[in-house]
Amino acid sequence: MVLLFNQRVPLVAVLELALAGIVFCASFMGAVSGHPAFATQGSLVVGAAVGIFALSQILCLGAFRLHRIDRSVSASSFTVKIIGSLAAGSLLVYGLFAVFPDGAEYRAVLPEALLLSAAGLLLVRLVLVFGVEMDWLTHRMLVLGTGTEALAVERALQGASKRGMNLIGFFPISANSVCAVSPDRVIRSTANLEETIRKLRVNEVVVALQEQRGGLLPVGQLLNCRLRGVRITDLSGFFERVTGEVPVDSLKASWLIYGDGFRQNWSRRFAKRALDVAASAVLLLITAPIMVLAAFAIFLESGRPIVFRQERVGLGGRTFMLLKFRSMRSDAEKDGVPRWASTGDPRVTRVGRFIRRTRIDELPQIFNVLKGEMSFVGPRPERPFFVSQLTEQVPFYGARHTVKPGLTGWAQVRYSYGASVEDAVRKLQYDLYYVKNHSVFLDILILFGTIRVVLSGDGAR
Repeated sequence: MVLLFNQRVPLVAVLELALAGIVFCASFMGAVSGHPAFATQGSLVVGAAVGIFALSQILCLGAFRLHRIDRSVSASSFTVKIIGSLAAGSLLVYGLFAVFPDGAEYRAVLPEALLLSAAGLLLVRLVLVFGVEMDWLTHRMLVLGTGTEALAVERALQGASKRGMNLIGFFPISANSVCAVSPDRVIRSTANLEETIRKLRVNEVVVALQEQRGGLLPVGQLLNCRLRGVRITDLSGFFERVTGEVPVDSLKASWLIYGDGFRQNWSRRFAKRALDVAASAVLLLITAPIMVLAAFAIFLESGRPIVFRQERVGLGGRTFMLLKFRSMRSDAEKDGVPRWASTGDPRVTRVGRFIRRTRIDELPQIFNVLKGEMSFVGPRPERPFFVSQLTEQVPFYGARHTVKPGLTGWAQVRYSYGASVEDAVRKLQYDLYYVKNHSVFLDILILFGTIRVVLSGDGAR
């Protein structure tokens, strides 16, 4: 695992993106080097064109999730995805070269650059998959414990091998330990923990024990391993890093108080606000025609009001009026009782169903962002009626109000629409992860994830 912009990223993913960047740069430079038309152009101009091509293609690789090693994906399926990613990147590059000096000449070499890129990416993937298969690039993990907590770790790691993580096995804390995990993965050895870690070349130990008192935990051996560079992780830290959420059932207030993260300073707030204002202005210009068409369609189907105003809870627990295009009948809550939307909700109009699926109904919240009531990225704001209920039923629920609510968030790209207390708990776990780890880099990842969700229609109701 590599610490990149305060985010733990698998080494394989970092290597693939870095090698992909080299492939894209080399492919475009190879394409232009054989054409005499570029011989008279300055190196800065050519370098800028190379950078535009490489960056655009890398962004599309991330959007298509091709930076993840997945050994279950066949070569033919991967090839199809690569073609789709390169095609999307080419459209982006083609448009950018429209305002580039001698852009027509650079457009002419795109087919050659794409063929070279496709061949290079397939070669990179073969090398990395071989490295993972040979256990050269994997992160070797040992779980200390065999109980229900270890079982939860095993389930979380079931798909982790695709991200370069390899679960070596489970080390029992004692001979009489309860075994809830796969028995064939329990390490039966006379060697102690420290010797086992050394022999198995373990990179990380996950302490899967809820109760660590009573002298059972081999603190001395864990300390020696830690001093030799082996990472020692508790349950909360493990789930945070691997699943992208903070499980409230294993969370203690002391972990929130003493743990890393939760950085809130003026420079971070200033940078986030500047990004919000700039992005809102650009998005408002781009989506203005879409909003006009949506407003006209809503008026034709069900009249006024076109914009729906609803009280929501924001930063510090203060309320504000959230703006949305109305997607339900005007009498959706005529009895005055707030309700969560459900799958196939009969209150949703025909136009409303479309604008919900495409997230067009959320576009008026750009004005909430410009007013400073919301941010582009953050926990989705909830209604006061539900906040009061959830605060009583869900521990640490109020922590999500320590940052501004957002148009989109980590929970929205990782989990479907929440329509129950259980869903709210799961989404809170993702919100806590964002509150603890939010950064510009994480915001960019969320924005790319939002594009994928919008295009696929996931989670719409």
